[in-house]
Amino acid sequence: MNALLLAGGLGTRLRPLTEHMPKPMALVANRPWLEHLVIQLKDQGIRDFVMAVKHYPEQIRNYFGDGGKWGVSIRYAVEPTLRGTAGAIKNAEPLLDDRFLVVNADIVHEIDLLRLLEYHVQHGGKVTIGLTEVDDPTQYGVVEQDGSGRILRFVEKPRLEEAPSRRINAGIYLMEKDVLRHIPDHREVSIERETFPLLIERNVGVYGKVVTGYWMDMGTKERYRRIHWDLLNRTCRLPIPGQESGSGIWVGEDCRIGPGVLLVPPVLIGNRVDIGERSIVGPFAVIGDDCTIGRYVRCSETIMWDRCKVNDAIHLNNCIFGYGLELGSKQILHEAVMNRMEAMQA
Repeated sequence: MNALLLAGGLGTRLRPLTEHMPKPMALVANRPWLEHLVIQLKDQGIRDFVMAVKHYPEQIRNYFGDGGKWGVSIRYAVEPTLRGTAGAIKNAEPLLDDRFLVVNADIVHEIDLLRLLEYHVQHGGKVTIGLTEVDDPTQYGVVEQDGSGRILRFVEKPRLEEAPSRRINAGIYLMEKDVLRHIPDHREVSIERETFPLLIERNVGVYGKVVTGYWMDMGTKERYRRIHWDLLNRTCRLPIPGQESGSGIWVGEDCRIGPGVLLVPPVLIGNRVDIGERSIVGPFAVIGDDCTIGRYVRCSETIMWDRCKVNDAIHLNNCIFGYGLELGSKQILHEAVMNRMEAMQA
């Protein structure tokens, strides 16, 4: 069984961070989320991957290559035009096994693939949708199931009192390849609004199973921050790089921490980071590799990607900074989200 990772989304709501990059390549704990996902699935037995790409596909190709660095095989299905979720799966059809896993690559999660596979084999249907339960289902397509787990219908954005459940599509599917004949070719197709309702109508056997563990769509800046705070307080158990020094302080290799620097947990410092004297970093700060932080800096609830430079006496709170930007001295920034071009213009 191979895995199809849907990595072609535009990441509109994460701009400017994703203005010139695919959303699944956004850093999570100083590593592209797509890399976390490959490693996570490899650890559960997947060795053959197909990546469905569209938005800046060369960045994903150049980073992962053929997958040999991670001990896996990676092939690519490039969408000539945006095809939607089902259309992207259809476009990748020649590369897929008779049974395959599909994962939306912009959702951060910890899935137990074996339990999902056991359930899929047990019910004998053609599709198993991984489901997650949410407190407020009114903003989602909500599933209604019978006692066996068969999905009877999707109810799009119901009022709370009319929701048949609190279960929504988690963006994880196990599929038998022959269902792809139900997906039209060469056009955009929504899997939730078109394909799944059609498969339910044709009684091919669409089932759902709740996947336990962490789940978060990183499609907005607020949720992107929340993922990092959940990582730092270990609500999300993805691996954090670096040595844990004290409780909740992770520091990478070859860092220089100046005199009087205070690291307030939880905080993650990447590799080769230079922090100037009497700066305070944290709580809830993630500093990427090869960053330089000047003297007397205050940095809290902030995510900083690799190769950033923060000059002296800057106060940062609740910010997100993309690769390689530089901030001038004596600024106060709150809730700023910037990429390198914006920083040069500021």
